[in-house]
Amino acid sequence: MDPLIRSISGLRGIAGTSFNNEIIISHVNAFLSLQKIGTILVARDGRPHGKNYLNICYETIKNAGFNVVDCGIIPTPTAQFLVKQHKYSGGILLTASHNPTEWNGLKFLDNDGCFLNPEKTKILLDRADKNIHPQNEIMGNILHNENAWISHINHTLNLSCIDVKKIKSRNFKVVVDAVNSAGSTIIPYLLNELNCEVVKLNCNNDGYFSRGPEPIPENLKLLSEKVIKEKADFGLATDPDADRLAIVDENGKPLGEEFTLALAIDGYFQNANSKNAVVVNLSTSMLSEYSCKKHNIKLLRSKVGEINVVEEMIVQNSDIGGEGNGGVILKESHLGRDSVIATVLTLNRFAMTSQMASEIRQSFPNYKLIKDKVSISGLDPDKILNLINSEFFEPKKDMRDGLKLTWKNKWIHIRKSNTEPIMRIYAESENENDLIRHLNLIKTIIDKSRKETV
Repeated sequence: MDPLIRSISGLRGIAGTSFNNEIIISHVNAFLSLQKIGTILVARDGRPHGKNYLNICYETIKNAGFNVVDCGIIPTPTAQFLVKQHKYSGGILLTASHNPTEWNGLKFLDNDGCFLNPEKTKILLDRADKNIHPQNEIMGNILHNENAWISHINHTLNLSCIDVKKIKSRNFKVVVDAVNSAGSTIIPYLLNELNCEVVKLNCNNDGYFSRGPEPIPENLKLLSEKVIKEKADFGLATDPDADRLAIVDENGKPLGEEFTLALAIDGYFQNANSKNAVVVNLSTSMLSEYSCKKHNIKLLRSKVGEINVVEEMIVQNSDIGGEGNGGVILKESHLGRDSVIATVLTLNRFAMTSQMASEIRQSFPNYKLIKDKVSISGLDPDKILNLINSEFFEPKKDMRDGLKLTWKNKWIHIRKSNTEPIMRIYAESENENDLIRHLNLIKTIIDKSRKETV
């Protein structure tokens, strides 16, 4: 049977099988039972089956006595912004993020526009399993507002940390690849407002992913070719729900999704007066650390997961943070990863100098980041982490989220997946060969545990 994955990020499954009307109704009702009566924003990414699922959401929400604002296809961060701006009771997003087209899912927004925290998510899932739903005799209403995203654009163009006049003066030529999903309209619109010449690639909103949905280098071949052919200044790529952004330079070279956050941080502190700490997750590249050191800003790390970064940003009063997968969070807009914000911060940084995108990238260190995973099906992940921990004596250790080992110029982060029986292993160093011995040792420990279990 196809899997239904439930985690801190919501739920997702194969449309029509593990993700179906019954699943939607039970989880939407569970969510509504946690929220104050009021208005719920509902939106989706470009997946075609999402349209029918929207109707199921509407009826469920109306029957529970809540009003519905239907925003159609918009980015997840735009929904977050709108919930916060209009003080809605919450938001429901039909999206499976970077999963393939045949997947769909639900993400839930609290009344502050942020994702539910781990504790509230657990309660929601428990209530869904028990089919708990709110009791209300009054029927809610539906308002359709598919242009609501324009307020997100207008707010972005008036951010205090960007120089719109300087960006407009550069007349950038930009190729946009929105993987035919939620960023297809809003990103080109924003670029046009900033006086850019826009070349669209995969921007028709039909949910047909003509490339791998994640904006990682191996999926950006068509974008790279288009940037070269059009002699563009750079290219931008989003994932299906448009909370992540990746950059391709003028030579068609993907700069890696980790660079987006580092670039945004660098540009932000060149303009802003803030000296507040930056928060990123434990697996984020040292590139962001480099940007912070450049501006004498403290960098702090949280557990992996957007809500974990956001909660730490709130504690630290951070103005900017994010995750190294291309997710930039700017408090002045809202507390969520946002490709719209990442786009404007990228243009703002590029406008600060006459250098090309490739030259700006060369001014940063050339760290080697390895992202790997190993199956641990049938194994005890905590036991494996303890065994790995016992083999390392020199590095600094952080066990808040798996095990992170940190040396002076390198680190390794080993953590169990929340959605699959795998162990994720991320590692970074100035010299890739410097990590191989450690990575081989970790994999040997896992293999040994597997043989002993058999």
